[in-house]
Amino acid sequence: MEKKTGVKHIAFYIGSLNKGGAERVFVNLADFFRSEGYRVTMVTQYRYPAGEEYTLPEGVGRVISDLTDAELGRNRAANFCRRLRKLRGIWRAEQPDLVLSCIGKNNFMAVVTTMFTGVKPVVSVVGEAGEEYPGRVMRLLANLLFPHAAGIVLQTERSRSFFNRQIQRRAVILPNSLNPAFIRPRYEGEREKRIVTVGRMDANKNHEMMLRAFAALGDQYPEYTLTIYGDGELRPYLNSLAGELGIAERVFLPGVIPDVAERIERAALFLLTSYSEGVSNALIEALALGLPVIATDVPSGGTEELVSDGVNGRIIPAGDQKALEKAMDQLLGDPAYAERLGRKAAEIQSRLAPERVNRLWKAYFDKIMA
Repeated sequence: MEKKTGVKHIAFYIGSLNKGGAERVFVNLADFFRSEGYRVTMVTQYRYPAGEEYTLPEGVGRVISDLTDAELGRNRAANFCRRLRKLRGIWRAEQPDLVLSCIGKNNFMAVVTTMFTGVKPVVSVVGEAGEEYPGRVMRLLANLLFPHAAGIVLQTERSRSFFNRQIQRRAVILPNSLNPAFIRPRYEGEREKRIVTVGRMDANKNHEMMLRAFAALGDQYPEYTLTIYGDGELRPYLNSLAGELGIAERVFLPGVIPDVAERIERAALFLLTSYSEGVSNALIEALALGLPVIATDVPSGGTEELVSDGVNGRIIPAGDQKALEKAMDQLLGDPAYAERLGRKAAEIQSRLAPERVNRLWKAYFDKIMA
């Protein structure tokens, strides 16, 4: 494909556009760079059915990099080589100036397949580094390959310590921008007696601890309800557990909804109980709405990047139900204190405003492409 003279071309490389945090960040960045006059292409390994993926903005191209049934062979090693060749062929055909990749092995693939093509790869670690690169081999590969990238993006200072000193020196910290739907004046009226959270219902999110803590405080705060927005494999179990704990009539699992901000902005409390996160978009959004929040201290340092304990929210150790109960009791029992935290939390709107954060990404990319 012939490159348009004078128009910079950025490609985003990710596994899919399935509705997750990293995928949403990539779609938002793609939309921003398209609006700035860049040519933008989204390269994904897979394509999910309509309705299960984020919709790409008009004008952003899409290329699927996975092998078709006709291209697949029986030998796994041979198929891996075919995937490398196909991805390398995509870069040669599309001729992007820069490729931004994320999540685990995708970063390895981006670095290896762009070598000697003139394409500049930028790798990004959006989750807990130790989970994206588990074990000695994966960590060794990251430390060997990342120095060959044109850029390295991390989301937290704590992530630096996972990598060798060369990577630590070169890496930059670039935050996620706030979803514009959550930029609004903070609700200042009387808060609904609702505790809320948003996220996939899987073991990592540890909604079970949330339900048990809520049940433990049931006699003290019988007028409160708990709503978990989202879906996942543990939804039937959580529904059953609520019944076992005797709180079924006060726990709601409405599934995935489109208007999250409208549903949660008047709530009394937002909880994040994950064992592991990168920088949680759901937590960013709750803070932006000015909700009093309680969040677990995840290994990546993502919560610490957003919350100062006792200033704009509460941080508790991951997996500590008693600490969660104590923090919930503190905020529910002292609405004035909860309001002070919530008002301070809303200040994140200016810190992570899209126009500010996107300019940081643009300045970094422009410097690499210069």
